[in-house]
Amino acid sequence: MTVIEVKSPQDLARLRRLALAAQGLLQAQPYGRGLAGARKAINHIGYVQIDTISVVERAHNHVFYSRVPNFKPSMINRMLRDGDIFEYWTHAAAFLPITDFRFSLPYKHAIKNGQTHWYKKPDKKLMGELLVRIRSEGALRSRDLETNIKKRTGWWDLKPTKKALEQLYMEGELMVSNREGFQKTYDLTERVLPSHVDSQFPSMEEFATHIVDQQLRCHGLVSLKGLTYLRKNSELRKAVKTLVNERLAQGIVEQIKVNSGEVFIINAGEFERSLPRLSNRLSILSPFDNSVIQRERLKALFQFDYQIECYVPEAKRRYGYFSLPLLYRGEFVGRMDCKAHRKAGRLEVKSLHFEQHNFDEVRVMDAFIDAITQFCDFQGCESVSVTEAHPKHLTQRLNSALKNLGVAI
Repeated sequence: MTVIEVKSPQDLARLRRLALAAQGLLQAQPYGRGLAGARKAINHIGYVQIDTISVVERAHNHVFYSRVPNFKPSMINRMLRDGDIFEYWTHAAAFLPITDFRFSLPYKHAIKNGQTHWYKKPDKKLMGELLVRIRSEGALRSRDLETNIKKRTGWWDLKPTKKALEQLYMEGELMVSNREGFQKTYDLTERVLPSHVDSQFPSMEEFATHIVDQQLRCHGLVSLKGLTYLRKNSELRKAVKTLVNERLAQGIVEQIKVNSGEVFIINAGEFERSLPRLSNRLSILSPFDNSVIQRERLKALFQFDYQIECYVPEAKRRYGYFSLPLLYRGEFVGRMDCKAHRKAGRLEVKSLHFEQHNFDEVRVMDAFIDAITQFCDFQGCESVSVTEAHPKHLTQRLNSALKNLGVAI
């Protein structure tokens, strides 16, 4: 099987554009605007990871913001209530297109039958009592557990009950029907799942086909390891590998190798197709954005060595608690650690680091100022300040420019 070797900077730049275009990060509005755009976006990229960290707007809202003009956080709950998306586990907690519901069934089945574990010793009796209550009384909010613990004794203990509720959700007996922030409402799957949705258990071959097609669609190119990123199902990994080899033999996909030695799979002819032009727009991405979550892929393709440091002891952090990748003209040019002081209406850029390579400082700074001004508005803040930038001479320059725009303190 022929392997295309990417050696020139021009070919590598094209490969990066292919990956970014597939993620909807090059075009101004690849999926449209507002609610309709959000629906199209998640159907294309396959999932949006849910995260609880709130130093800036939460990751699931941030991912949509990066791709959909006029997106509002309330639109996620609207899609959830309307049955456009559902909440479940991929490599992490996520919102997924409702059309992909059947592909959540193998994991639910594995948990329910003890092939894999969520909680090692689920309380079946308590789970049964919860199901009876929800079936007779209706949907149950997670906060209802906190209310009832004050009124009941015995089995109605908060921690075991929350575990039982979550176990029922992971096994597929319950679905999340609504959210108020991080307060979820659970109901019987049969009452939440729209009747038109395919709920037939997929064969392993169907599951493998779904994954390969989805990953090539939303990433443009993907490694064999990346196709089953953090999925521990050995049968699935084997089925995916078999399918890739079949498609390689048939000439449906081809292999492409970058300087790091990493080999990616792409659809045949994809490398030569026309791509969107690069713009001077700078994008501030979430650490959990679909385009950066596979760190090895990010490093191999973009030479961007990135790690989120909220899990690193403070003394060992290089870039800050929650640094956000900065994307400009097909390259990751830096990272920014910031915090939204919502009561004060102020966005603080605690540290801003640009990569140590040559770039057009004037254009990048202009693009950053436009991006941070819009990002400030997305945070619900009225002003923004830069505490420290690297190179250091940019700190005063950026604050002066922001002040002139009327958005600095």
